[in-house]
Amino acid sequence: MNELVQEFEQWLFEEGRSPKTIESYVGDVKGFQQFLKEKAASEQQPLSRFSFVRYKQYLLDNQFAISTIQKKINSLKVYNDFLQRKGVVNDSYIQLKRDKVQVAAGSEHVVTALSEKEVEKLLFFLEDDTKVSQRNKLIAYLLLYTGVRVTELVNIKLGDVDALTAALTVHGKGGKVREISLRQDVLQLIKQYQLGERRSSRFCESEYLLVSQRANKMHRDAVRNWLANISDEVGMNLHPHLFRHTFATRLLRKGVDLTTVSKLTGHSTVNMTAKFYIQTTREEKQIAVEKL
Repeated sequence: MNELVQEFEQWLFEEGRSPKTIESYVGDVKGFQQFLKEKAASEQQPLSRFSFVRYKQYLLDNQFAISTIQKKINSLKVYNDFLQRKGVVNDSYIQLKRDKVQVAAGSEHVVTALSEKEVEKLLFFLEDDTKVSQRNKLIAYLLLYTGVRVTELVNIKLGDVDALTAALTVHGKGGKVREISLRQDVLQLIKQYQLGERRSSRFCESEYLLVSQRANKMHRDAVRNWLANISDEVGMNLHPHLFRHTFATRLLRKGVDLTTVSKLTGHSTVNMTAKFYIQTTREEKQIAVEKL
């Protein structure tokens, strides 16, 4: 299947797709292939109606954000088109109008966020240096206490961290720049990582804060994979955007005004922040009902 992905990537390039779009499509297809691999599906059938429907249900069952599911469905539709043109499959198994997740007009957005108890459990897990490296602990703290998107996270440069003012400069979507104040414990972790693991890396001269064993900059998939790998151990379905939801939700719970939360998360408007975070989480609704 890896050869098919490489051919798919080349096809997208020849179709004139942008590098970011190609990266997104290929990443989604690899995620689908990983799902098939875990189900021990036949490699002779890279895509079928059955496997697509089961994958979509898997995404829903694991409470992926609706927008994320829609994006993955769109990527697989393009992949389906590629396979059909190549003659690998005969049918178009995915119809966007039929298969995209239906959300009723006016429906509220239900935010999935970590509870305070879950945050506490995760923080204790991160203290175990036999299981969590300095870099990965820093990743979790940055996600939890800055609310950055995973792409923003891996693009943080050393120069973006100002220890004197305890501030992080984040380069967000559309070239927008915002500043986020850093907690002292986060600053301390950055310092420990720079003087410890990062200094011994062969990529210690990289301009990027987070480096991997094989590159001078971490890939966002590596972040996703690490969170997925520890999910069973901590008993939570961890993924980067969950931390962003948690960051914003915790701020609102603690009485921070919506305008400030909007600026910290880098939303283009306060209305966008309200759409995603003004609603209570599913857990909070359950607790409220149980009080009746």
